[in-house]
Amino acid sequence: MSHFPALETDRLLLREIVISDAKEILSLHSNKQAMRWYGSDPILNIEQAENLIETAASWRQMPNPGTRWALQSKEDGRLLGSCFLFKWNRGWNSCSIGFELAAFAWGNGLMTEALSAILAWGFRHMELNRIEALVHPENAASIQLLGKQGFIQEGHLHEAGFWLGEYHDLLIFSLLRKNGTASPNNTPFQP
Repeated sequence: MSHFPALETDRLLLREIVISDAKEILSLHSNKQAMRWYGSDPILNIEQAENLIETAASWRQMPNPGTRWALQSKEDGRLLGSCFLFKWNRGWNSCSIGFELAAFAWGNGLMTEALSAILAWGFRHMELNRIEALVHPENAASIQLLGKQGFIQEGHLHEAGFWLGEYHDLLIFSLLRKNGTASPNNTPFQP
């Protein structure tokens, strides 16, 4: 995947994260409250933000590639967060999904809009059959968001994650091509 797959929704431009986004990435990823369920410790400085951006860019060149989209508001150009498809297993037609949104943008349906776009793109262009998500059991907003997209809970993974100095249980969710709702009218995805 050498060309970045920019996407667009009604309110968002989903584009590549670039070095000039480092200050906004630092602001988002250093917010302990916003990142409490993210699965990694908050970042502390601009160098760590730049490393995160460089890592995301390198994903497309890896054997099990991934793509991370910046969520940019069309209204004011602000970076609101990101969403990503990663750990692409081409042989199994599966991958994982992740996302984060700045606290000031919560509750406006923006991540629902973004995920609908990237899920449809993944099923169509990556020819995925299965997309997985790992979520902290207390992260009610993400659990609800995944449910809106058609994900179903498959299990409970005990102490599967480690961040902020402690182990965390995670719930595993999946969305299958045949019963997904990654389309604007919430009907199952059709290639």
